[in-house]
Amino acid sequence: MTTPLFEPLHRDTLAVRTAVARSQYGENSEALFLTSGYVQPGAEAAARRFSGEEDGYTYGRYGNPTVSSFEQRLAALEGAQACISTASGMSAILMMCLGLLQAGDHVICSHSMFGSTIKLIGSDLAKFGVSSTFVPQTDAAAWKAAIQPNTKLLFAETPTNPLTDVCDIRALADIAHEAGALLAVDNCFATPALQRPMTLGADIVVHSGTKYLDGQGRVMAGALCASEELVSESFLPILKSGGMTLAPFNAWVVLKGLETLSIRMQAQSERALALAQWLQAHPAVAKVYYPGLASHPQHELAMAQQSNCGGAVLSFEVKATDDDQARQRAFHVLDSLATLSLCTNLGDTKTLLAHPASTSHGRLTPAQRQLAGVSQGMIRVAVGLENINDIQADLDRGLTSF
Repeated sequence: MTTPLFEPLHRDTLAVRTAVARSQYGENSEALFLTSGYVQPGAEAAARRFSGEEDGYTYGRYGNPTVSSFEQRLAALEGAQACISTASGMSAILMMCLGLLQAGDHVICSHSMFGSTIKLIGSDLAKFGVSSTFVPQTDAAAWKAAIQPNTKLLFAETPTNPLTDVCDIRALADIAHEAGALLAVDNCFATPALQRPMTLGADIVVHSGTKYLDGQGRVMAGALCASEELVSESFLPILKSGGMTLAPFNAWVVLKGLETLSIRMQAQSERALALAQWLQAHPAVAKVYYPGLASHPQHELAMAQQSNCGGAVLSFEVKATDDDQARQRAFHVLDSLATLSLCTNLGDTKTLLAHPASTSHGRLTPAQRQLAGVSQGMIRVAVGLENINDIQADLDRGLTSF
């Protein structure tokens, strides 16, 4: 049961108030329930609960009050009917695919999605008879042209990792629905603090709670926000049999992280914009990818979809004459860091930098990386909460010493 709230409430209020009802002890901070099993009131009640005829917790793999609080809070922030959580963002994507697809089905994705997503859908699912087509992220006509009679799912990230390409969510939703398919949107970069894809027509919102929902790089978590029907009939059965369950402690950490999501996203986005502008003027930088810049190809669309905010992640390319020099110089910048972190995660309060071509997209073929636009000279920056002058100084050390 959810704590009663008076509607309508702002997202900032939902982020600190939505949860299961307090226990008999009246705790103000949501409780952490560390238990793998639940004592049942009787055999008949247990039978009804396990069959789904009656609400109630039965086993830790199926549900937990702390996990429910996180799910209810995230659903409220996304404007979704329901949410189901998983152990990681990739397990959430796997749950979505297992719940919606079968041999003979077809999926459309963007070339510039996260490398592990491309690998999972393009290679791993192909072994089980699920075909896929990858198209340019920003070309709605290409998405439409890729539709086949067996297309069941369109899956987009916006902005993408690491190029920050932005797609028109409403246009893709129309294309999907005209074909009788569903649209899923990975909302990790923008989060519901900036962007709510379901208000633009998306059917499913995918999250890696490991990122900004937690916000301090402490735990791993994933989630799908969707209709009650999709969650209960398509995804929950996969959770029960597949066991990609979110641990209660991790759920509690991300639940509390959601309370500061809005203020963190605003502060980190402000720093990201300032850094992007500084990098754009730096003589050692060839190109900057950030939706908040007027030079970004989808700047106006990003501002419309993302609450007039560019988000906290950007990427840039160092100037170089060839791929070998580009990789060498990118590595030099990363190895010169003294304050910031060389770390493949993102969404932390600490600024994290990574070399996508050798990490997040390292398992892709050179051709796949080229289609994704991931070059050897590219560095991704997930901007944290350090002082902007210190962030710039740490990057400048490497950029000015090639």
